[in-house]
Amino acid sequence: MSEEMEIARQWLAKARNDLLNADNNLASKEIPCDTVCFHCQQAAEKLLKAYLIGNGLVPPLTHDLLLVLEQILPLNKEAEKLRDPLAILMPYAVEIRYPDGWYMPTEADAREARKAADQVLKWLENVLSPLFQ
Repeated sequence: MSEEMEIARQWLAKARNDLLNADNNLASKEIPCDTVCFHCQQAAEKLLKAYLIGNGLVPPLTHDLLLVLEQILPLNKEAEKLRDPLAILMPYAVEIRYPDGWYMPTEADAREARKAADQVLKWLENVLSPLFQ
């Protein structure tokens, strides 16, 4: 296994932990919806960066999912289908973590964010299956 693929697997493992955190919180009696949304955004970001690393590229130092997507598109045009799920997750990167301009996402928002993150995971499973072996 290449060094890049090993590093990409580490990013995948971190993304899966974010998804586990989101799932555990969604199953709780009191759902911290902002936390769920944040972890879904983080998972998607790590999954996209795992793709870039697995393809020998250095990911950008950004939380902007659409900027990361733009780096993926020359390698995989089908990644365009991720634009809408990534747009759903974008507000949860930074703004939601701080009380300035703060708002609390609803449970519906949290479930939508989890679904969007799952779309990114499934895309990665399809386009970089060796990462999952």
